Amino acid sequence: MPAKVGAVKVINVSSSGIFNIGDVYSMSPESSAKTYAGGGSFNTGDGMHINLANSTTYVYDPDKIDQSITS
Repeated sequence: MPAKVGAVKVINVSSSGIFNIGDVYSMSPESSAKTYAGGGSFNTGDGMHINLANSTTYVYDPDKIDQSITS
């Protein structure tokens, strides 16, 4: 159903976001990310005590490309 749209001001659209004005059938934003962190990196809270001794994070990516980037 057509509609009249007034003034629109867009400040920012993130890399995985969608900005649309008008009729649309389907919108499917996609993104992916890899996060490497050692043991205990994402622990949160008050008074935590973590003893990891010797922590190692192995990062091996044989293909080097995980997501094609097109503009």
